[in-house]
Amino acid sequence: MIGMKKFDTIFRKRVIMRLGKYLSKNRIIELKGDNFSDALTELLQTCNISNDPEVNTSIVNEILEREKTITSYLGNGIAMPYIRRPISKPYIFAIGRCKNGLNFSNSGEHKDTRIVFLMIISTENEESYLTVLAAIARIFQNQENVDLILEGQSINAFREHIRLLFGTCKSIINTNKNSLNQFMLREAQKIAHANKCTTVLVFGDVLTGIFDFKEHSDNLSFILVTHKTDTLATTENYFDDVIYVHPFSNYRLSQARSAVIIGLTRGLLSQKDRVCCFAGLPQSNIFDTISVFDIGKEFGNSFSNNEDLLAEGIHPEALERLLAIAADIAVEGREGKPVGCLFVIGDIAKIKPFTKPLVLNPFYGYKEEDRNILNPFMAETIKEFSSIDGAFIVRGDGVIESAGSLIQASSEHAIQMPGGFGTRHAAGAVISAVAHCIAVAVSESTHQVTLFKDGKMMLFSDQSFSSPSI
Repeated sequence: MIGMKKFDTIFRKRVIMRLGKYLSKNRIIELKGDNFSDALTELLQTCNISNDPEVNTSIVNEILEREKTITSYLGNGIAMPYIRRPISKPYIFAIGRCKNGLNFSNSGEHKDTRIVFLMIISTENEESYLTVLAAIARIFQNQENVDLILEGQSINAFREHIRLLFGTCKSIINTNKNSLNQFMLREAQKIAHANKCTTVLVFGDVLTGIFDFKEHSDNLSFILVTHKTDTLATTENYFDDVIYVHPFSNYRLSQARSAVIIGLTRGLLSQKDRVCCFAGLPQSNIFDTISVFDIGKEFGNSFSNNEDLLAEGIHPEALERLLAIAADIAVEGREGKPVGCLFVIGDIAKIKPFTKPLVLNPFYGYKEEDRNILNPFMAETIKEFSSIDGAFIVRGDGVIESAGSLIQASSEHAIQMPGGFGTRHAAGAVISAVAHCIAVAVSESTHQVTLFKDGKMMLFSDQSFSSPSI
């Protein structure tokens, strides 16, 4: 298991950092057409898959047909169509910009689409493409990144901005070497060593430019914690891994709790570790806070003595993605209104005896790849169904089995909950205990995200963080 986790971590890091090699300069173009079909045709011509025009036409028609089932519109004016084809490379990427916007159909749907990112996947690359797709989607879901792409007036500026976001160019952002930051970094390492810390969490949202971490100690693991994808592109060589978290608030260290939980799920951290946090106010460009905490003591008796936070059969990337979606729902709600919901992830055979449908299953009949939470186009669908009574039931690898499911267990399985937690949290606690799975609850009233395992709870999006500052 440890070896597999290490492999997953290395693979994920390489996926995020090395995507640029599949996107050559001649496949970054200005689109001439004003509709989705023409845009696909133009992008395919740059990919040189076949000299036969009918092959390209067939691919375009296949993508358009798929649009009728699940849209490739990601939001923020971005469309990300993808298709599998027998190609020599694992992936081929092509990206086009349409400054005036293009239509998906005659109805004018998604008229605000400005960027089309075409992804062609090798037919032999079945297992990893959703991880790659999610990594690319994360880049384009950041509005700052989209604005950067659109503001470049010339085609050369457009290409440079794309290369920057994909980590192949670092010349645009100015390096900011701040003497206070360098001093604080040296002190953080001293404090980390003195307290026998294993890891330093660096909160990258502090930065507005590049900060040189080359001086950090090889005896410590340095992990970047951020919600900005462009931070990675400019600092990729300085960190052992990256944890993406939702920016819940501007409070100092507000992201630490969720970062630690994600680190635990991915095997980057253990409950026996001590962690040093290196932080400051977001966008201040000054690191001014160093904190040290013991993970086991910080989270108390939230979980059993089992070091592995994951329940059996749950893939770390699936739980990480589920937590990100839950965080989005907690912060954004739905159509301006707060939403509460419950997710249950684990071994379906163990979960099913304790559930029954409240409504017709909206995910029934769809391909597994289309209803996998790693698929970035599923996020909006999940948010849309989040207001349905009942729970989302998710297989350990991320495939959604159902929504609107009632959690039912006998009175002997009842778990005493602290004051302020309602039936949704009680159901999450019970199902996590009896089915040996993980439940994630979003509170409609407090907007907190709570994770349950073995009937015990841990707050994922707690706004307060009690570690002492030094």
